[in-house]
Amino acid sequence: MRGLKKAAENKSALITGGAVAAMAAAAGLLLAGCSGSSEGVRKEGPAQTQSAAKATRIPSASATPVQEKVDAVKLIKSDPKVSDQIKKNLKPCTKDQYPVDVIYGNLTGGPRPDVVVNILTCGDSFGVGSYVYRAKDESGDAYENVFAAEQSPVYADIDRKDLQITRQVYAPGDAVCCPSGQDVLTYQWANDDFKETGRTHTDYSKVGNTGKVPSTGTEG
Repeated sequence: MRGLKKAAENKSALITGGAVAAMAAAAGLLLAGCSGSSEGVRKEGPAQTQSAAKATRIPSASATPVQEKVDAVKLIKSDPKVSDQIKKNLKPCTKDQYPVDVIYGNLTGGPRPDVVVNILTCGDSFGVGSYVYRAKDESGDAYENVFAAEQSPVYADIDRKDLQITRQVYAPGDAVCCPSGQDVLTYQWANDDFKETGRTHTDYSKVGNTGKVPSTGTEG
């Protein structure tokens, strides 16, 4: 009887150990799936809901060396290339939290990581302006605006060493939540300027995604 009991205990230990190992492996896979993608890119900013400007584009994950933060709001406010209207409307949403996403990465091969700044609206995180700033020297005390896009809705991101600009396409009658499509423009830095190197367009299905009450096709 003691031998049978001992065998049963050993079997139970093997099953329990196997279950724990399987759970650990599954957790590892989940963490790996959630980890970063693009090299040398770090994103910071207030938590934002999915915006019309961002659509299905997910900003690059962070995995960069330590980088001294840049005051993005100060950059925008002091930049003569930024429209007066955007400067005027750039205000904190709550306390000192500005609707600004900041992404650091290597786009221009400059002396320090480049800074991509996206300005959003407070209510629905609608992208109203996207800018790229390049450090003038290694000190990081001064930056210059080398790219600007203010035709909303717009959102800029870094994909490896490419600049990607996402624009939503609205047809007449589209609700703000539901554009008809999306354009993604890819730029590369060459000869001290960004050159467009690619463009893709996606048409969205309007079935069940119009933001309107569907017609029954009958009157009366």
